[in-house]
Amino acid sequence: EVQLQASGGGSVQAGGSLRLSCTVSGLPFEDTAIGWLRQAPGKEREGISCVGSSSDGNIHYSDSVKGRFIISRDSARSTVYLQMNSVKPEDTAVYFCAADPYYCSGWDPPVGYDYWGRGTLVTVSS
Repeated sequence: EVQLQASGGGSVQAGGSLRLSCTVSGLPFEDTAIGWLRQAPGKEREGISCVGSSSDGNIHYSDSVKGRFIISRDSARSTVYLQMNSVKPEDTAVYFCAADPYYCSGWDPPVGYDYWGRGTLVTVSS
């Protein structure tokens, strides 16, 4: 069974930091690209970041988070992290992680992922 578990959400003030985690099971972690998506109230899902398989290693960020968020992967824990820095109120959303084989070919627009997990809510106050 494929499972993608996003966690680490919560409330944070603007300018602060938060780290989200995506634990992966049921997939060959090293051969899997993992992306982060978010959906704010009344808006469609937005692809914000993706990291390719360990052999690929390509990293992508949307313009909305570039320079503020950092994606990384930890093979020992089969976990991908999203370090959120300098958060803004417009970052408020439910954050999801998703998976594709090897490459981040479907990260933007976020319609090409094969697997999706349940989201974690991030609320940024001003």
